[in-house]
Amino acid sequence: MTFTARQIQSIERHDADDKSTFPLRLPRSSEFLFNRELSLIEFFRRVLDEALDRTQPLLERLKFLSIFSSNLDEFFMIRVSGLKEELGYEVEVSPDGMMPAEQLKEIRVRLLEMIDVQMRCLREDVLPKLAKHGIEIVSYDSLADKERQSLREYFKSKIYPILTPQAVDPSHPFPYISGSSLNLGLMVKPKVNRRVARALYKIHDTIFMRIKIPPFAKRFVPVKKDSTKFVLIEELIAANVQLLVPEAKPEACHLFRITRDADIELREAEAEDLLEMMEQNLRQRRFGDAVRLEVSKTMPDKMINYLTESLELINEDVYVIDGPITVKDFMDLYKLNRPDLKDKPLRVHRAPIFNSDKSVFDIIKHQDVLLHHPYMPYSIVTDFIREATEDPDVLAIKMCLYRTGADSPIPPLLIEASERGKQVTVLIELKARFDEENNIEWAKRLERAGVHVIYGLLGLKTHCKTTLIVRREGDVLRRYMHLATGNYNPETSAVYTDLGLLTVDEEIGADATELFNFLTAYSERDDFRKLLVAPINLRERMLEPIGRETANAREGKPARIIAKVNRLADTEIIRALYEASQAGAKIDLIARGICMLRPNVPLLSENINVRSIVGRLLEHSRIYYFANDGAEEVYIGSSDWMPRNLDRRVEVITPIQDFRLKQYLKDEVLGAYLSDNVKARQLMPDGSYKRISAVDGETPFNSQLAFQNYSNVVRFNSNE
Repeated sequence: MTFTARQIQSIERHDADDKSTFPLRLPRSSEFLFNRELSLIEFFRRVLDEALDRTQPLLERLKFLSIFSSNLDEFFMIRVSGLKEELGYEVEVSPDGMMPAEQLKEIRVRLLEMIDVQMRCLREDVLPKLAKHGIEIVSYDSLADKERQSLREYFKSKIYPILTPQAVDPSHPFPYISGSSLNLGLMVKPKVNRRVARALYKIHDTIFMRIKIPPFAKRFVPVKKDSTKFVLIEELIAANVQLLVPEAKPEACHLFRITRDADIELREAEAEDLLEMMEQNLRQRRFGDAVRLEVSKTMPDKMINYLTESLELINEDVYVIDGPITVKDFMDLYKLNRPDLKDKPLRVHRAPIFNSDKSVFDIIKHQDVLLHHPYMPYSIVTDFIREATEDPDVLAIKMCLYRTGADSPIPPLLIEASERGKQVTVLIELKARFDEENNIEWAKRLERAGVHVIYGLLGLKTHCKTTLIVRREGDVLRRYMHLATGNYNPETSAVYTDLGLLTVDEEIGADATELFNFLTAYSERDDFRKLLVAPINLRERMLEPIGRETANAREGKPARIIAKVNRLADTEIIRALYEASQAGAKIDLIARGICMLRPNVPLLSENINVRSIVGRLLEHSRIYYFANDGAEEVYIGSSDWMPRNLDRRVEVITPIQDFRLKQYLKDEVLGAYLSDNVKARQLMPDGSYKRISAVDGETPFNSQLAFQNYSNVVRFNSNE
């Protein structure tokens, strides 16, 4: 892309010879920014591309098809529902210049194409190949008589008792349909008993009937016990529908599913009890407005129109699916014990310093320790909490929990610590989207055990991943910290890439103490010694080093920025990066998902390269590197470059001070991502992504696999 003279003039910068100032005013225009929602959809496309990659094991491809569907579900529940709410109101145009109606139209165009690709991949490629390896999804009609009879008996005993057909007639209004549930719809002409008929004021010739498929029922019904030959439950119900509705025919049954608005509106300022309010809001979530209707390709137009009208939707909200609806359910097949159809397990290495008889506290006291998950076991973190729980010299444990997982060992350890008489304070974020119920349950259990539980600050989500342990050592109270990029969730730690720092740095410890005071007692803070904390000083402390690299570039000094984030959507940060690029600073961004910055545009961002890594692991770590004229600065933490992270959440970014750890993050970690030519895609100026492939003579390099190298993982934590 190149700019016209008028467009260049619109950037409004001072003469380049003036090295003192170089301001850039960024117009609200798609010429300078990508749309946030469309950028997110392009991330979904990269996930889908992994499913299309025929070099991957079959069940891994199926996994990515499932993840793609899960991503779309959340996108409609939160992002599309938000755009639909803005229709008809005077709203501020998005930073890229698109209005809500324009975004919804373009979203539909892109998703229809991608869903078609997904379904063809599933129907014509992945499922047929899985069948050749003994994992079959077969139609009920293709079964032998003996197999059908066996399944009919299964239906009678296991499924029939839990089904409830719901008719729509003058005495039965259109039923409530829960979001994300699978349903069979059919039009029937019932034969009504004469006495019943006389009691009715009116009976239609045909009526609509809905059969909900219970979410706890198995989607994949084995044809035989312990078989990997399956029939979809919706086919089994349709084949036996006459047991439920004698007048119905199997071919009249058509699958459909709706997605509801799940973006809970919280009026925290009005809440007397945040926990109680969250429980009430979760109950209300079930009744959010419908935002999408998915229907099987076989469904007749008359039924589609009936459902659309009854759900108060429009035609543009309807997605006709040529294949199974709710592909995310296919993750159940991924769980089959078929290692031959999956990636080889990752090699996990425990650094030698953790294999000695030393306590974790003695190790951390001797040196800062950097944890790199999942290449290093998450048990190091849980062992840290366990030792603190059991150590009689530990007086207090303070911890921020955002997403813990239902079976996490950490909350039970905190309960045990409280029972042992330690002062335990836990901040549980009740507003962690889609983990609210789980967090509410843990909050109640912790409170019953005597743990001091707080629910965060009104109006802010607490997203930081921070632990503070206070230990008595002689006459000294020493503070041990764990500051991380990822949640305290051992389950997701196996599939998310994350970093954590264990340190006893006194100034960081003082900052962590004041952070918890800020969270528990609203103590006022204007700044911190070393930690970067949102919403207090993080935005300014991120803009400051970007501005410094800009100034260094203008002065002819080497200037370099490398940032690894999940999402980049803050216009002030983008504006600062554009200025740094125009000054001559070299900038590499590794953005997994959303990136609103438009790279490689002459006179605007020609020194900025953006790449995305999408592979078997979810890239979740955030790393920020600034050259700083030789005095390199490296940070890790919980925050992305997003307005919500910088302004509306409590986030913590910590500096990495140990030279070895800085070098590891710069050279080994960021260096690997910038060298990836297997799972990396480069963002082009037009918003598309181009896969970076090894050129002739170049060795393929997969960054996620490279970190399994034992020497790389442990060398940087060596105590030699």
